[in-house]
Amino acid sequence: MRTIFLAMIGFLAFLPINAWAETTGDDIRKAATDFLQQWVRQESGEGYRVEFEVGHIDSRLALADCKEPLQTSFTGDPLETTRPSVLVSCVGERPWRMYVTASMEVFGPALVASRALARGERLSAALVETQSVQVNASRKGIMENPEDVAGMMMRRPVQAGTVITADLLEAPIAVERGDHVIIVARSKNFSISSRGVAQNSGAIGEQVTVENLRSARRVRGTVVAKGRVEIPM
Repeated sequence: MRTIFLAMIGFLAFLPINAWAETTGDDIRKAATDFLQQWVRQESGEGYRVEFEVGHIDSRLALADCKEPLQTSFTGDPLETTRPSVLVSCVGERPWRMYVTASMEVFGPALVASRALARGERLSAALVETQSVQVNASRKGIMENPEDVAGMMMRRPVQAGTVITADLLEAPIAVERGDHVIIVARSKNFSISSRGVAQNSGAIGEQVTVENLRSARRVRGTVVAKGRVEIPM
């Protein structure tokens, strides 16, 4: 028995050291933490303040040793969720992947209503202001540039301080039913203009039906500007 035991010790002594090597939970936590800290520094340069905490990783976890540096990436847009996932993966001889969840708060500049706004009210630069808010708390996105909301109309009333998001806005009507409009039939090489009458109302980007005053023919086109409708040729 003693001979067998000594033989086993001798055999193990000649095994390569990396035969026991493994990737531990601490290794994975460090990779995820380093990745998030790098992202935080990047966002800090863009005017954002980020606070995060890496989620629980079982300390007993042991995955195959990775010869290459661990790879890390977000699985989605971290600015659209408070619990982003970080993919930690190995692309070595024995590849594996693991998802690590983090709790995150991202604060940055966003447009908010400077006073209570009514449904149908048209926005101007005076009706919005920039404040620091938790930008990843709203999955509907935020808006930062006052020029992007100027002229837009409120879909519903909001209170002062409400974060302005795209779902709160709608484009103003650019063509009203009965309006005389310019119809532009456009191809790649040329365009032809004629006059018509709008049969229904629409905002820029929406389709309306127009009746050509010369031919009395009705066609559908896209509102491209106030009083202007374009149809493809």
